[in-house]
Amino acid sequence: MDHVLAWSLLIALAGGLVRGTTGFGAAMVMTPPLALLVGARTAVPVTLLLETFAAAPMLPAAFALARWRVIAPICAAAVLAVPAGGLLLALASPLTLRRLIAGTVILFSLALLSGRQYKGAQRLPTSVGLGALSGTMLGATSIGAPPVILYLLSGPDPVQITRANLTLYVVVISAAGLVMLVVSGLLTAATLQQAALLALPFAAGVIAGSRLFARFSDKRFRQLTMVLMFLVSLGVLLA
Repeated sequence: MDHVLAWSLLIALAGGLVRGTTGFGAAMVMTPPLALLVGARTAVPVTLLLETFAAAPMLPAAFALARWRVIAPICAAAVLAVPAGGLLLALASPLTLRRLIAGTVILFSLALLSGRQYKGAQRLPTSVGLGALSGTMLGATSIGAPPVILYLLSGPDPVQITRANLTLYVVVISAAGLVMLVVSGLLTAATLQQAALLALPFAAGVIAGSRLFARFSDKRFRQLTMVLMFLVSLGVLLA
């Protein structure tokens, strides 16, 4: 087996494990090392495809639980901002994108590990601005969730509603990102084939992570996830 494919399969398994355990974080785990192996212009669409694949089965429950007053403006602003990130993806050099991806993950991993939270009120202008920031980040790097995670976890909603909000956000923004990639010509047959190859280990990781989540505390696994993402991204940044 080609070493690039072997490492890609392991990365997909790890990303699925994190996604199943914590409910988020697959893109943050997968994109930096995949960008190092196959380039950002392949890593970003592959990760978006797998994230959409993982979140879609959770949509019915998420629709019932979501707090639309909070999540709807975030999603709308993010969708409108995705093309700006896509333009950056198309024009920037692979090395610059790789460093941008790794640096973004390191920054938000440290913020989450430190317990940093957004302390302001969940007002409409804040939601719109945050959505625009996350959409631009996602279009360029496939990693748009961290600021939304910080924002929603600091709110008054119980964890079930927060997870539902995050699920809807991931599906909406990933779908928008995929449309942008199709329009820009970055979603190719080779990319679809790569995503198909990684779908099985990713799904296996999601299933295993969901079972592990039932055995271990949410806080402990979130901390382990952030440490893993920090170490992976630091290695990519220094490579």
